[in-house]
Amino acid sequence: MNSLGRIFRVSLFGESHGRGVGVVIDGVPPGLELSVKDFAQDIRRRAPGEFGTTARREDDIPEILSGVYNGHTTGAPLTILFVNRDTESDDYELFGNTPRPGHADFTAASKFLGFNDPSGSGHFSGRLTLPLVAAGVVAKRVGSYGISARIVELGGIRREALPEKALPDGSIQEKNTDAEIWHDALAAAKADGDSLGAVVECTVSNMIPGLGEPFFDSVESLISHAIFSIPGVRGIEFGDGFRSAAMRGSQHNDPFVNIQNGWAQLAKNGAGGVNGGISNGEPLVFRVAFKPTSSIARPQTTYNKEEGKMARLAIPGRHDVCFALRTPPIVEAVAAIVLADLTLLK
Repeated sequence: MNSLGRIFRVSLFGESHGRGVGVVIDGVPPGLELSVKDFAQDIRRRAPGEFGTTARREDDIPEILSGVYNGHTTGAPLTILFVNRDTESDDYELFGNTPRPGHADFTAASKFLGFNDPSGSGHFSGRLTLPLVAAGVVAKRVGSYGISARIVELGGIRREALPEKALPDGSIQEKNTDAEIWHDALAAAKADGDSLGAVVECTVSNMIPGLGEPFFDSVESLISHAIFSIPGVRGIEFGDGFRSAAMRGSQHNDPFVNIQNGWAQLAKNGAGGVNGGISNGEPLVFRVAFKPTSSIARPQTTYNKEEGKMARLAIPGRHDVCFALRTPPIVEAVAAIVLADLTLLK
């Protein structure tokens, strides 16, 4: 239900507006250097604060409850807790009778017989991606992979399609964050009381050949399974992805140009670093599609169980115009978790 992995095994717990959220990681190799400060960068990248993100503010300071002694992992289960402080649970009382479109209000009540905690979407909330990111920080210490993710498309606008803006002196205006790069699209959606989705591309360098299995535990299968644990994911593709369906074999195939001592060099990487479910040593490249934020300020129409008819629904609360702005470190974390497990299994 809430666990992933065979050797490097990650288990999430908590609810969005409960006392806290956290993770238990079993199978962590002993002797890895680890302290609270090691989590700061990825947690900061996931945090709100930029234009287009939620107004909820949390300290997000990890409490390491077990598995670390004198600055090193012990090999015992590693438990990390994040305390929730900035909660406004009253905003969610009306969704018992009027489930929100695009949310898990109905399915959660159906699955757990109505005993689930609905506040802030409970255990289904994107808040649970915080301990997922924390697990990724630990996973990145297993192996020497270089994992990097970034938004390549937001609101249907690709990064390279955005025009550069010149300053009065003729130089190009630097935009340092995704919220700045896509500011106009985000502002337009916010003004309409609406939301936007995005595509995140992840690249893993320093891959070793031989990870994964031919069928059910292929690299693509395991990455995809884990990626869909991130709330709001709607699709994933590797390498050329869906474009390969419109290609000829001569265009999509990756010719080998050198093979030495079990390592291969390919002329291109249309397969995204995987052949037959097994890593070939080329960079692992995949892209993840995130849906628009379901909670929007614009009124919607949905079924009201108490009235027995369709009714107008205005969703209160604090929500992201585009929650995908905060997802690149989450995608990296999930990739790191899967690769840590595959590395320890090899």
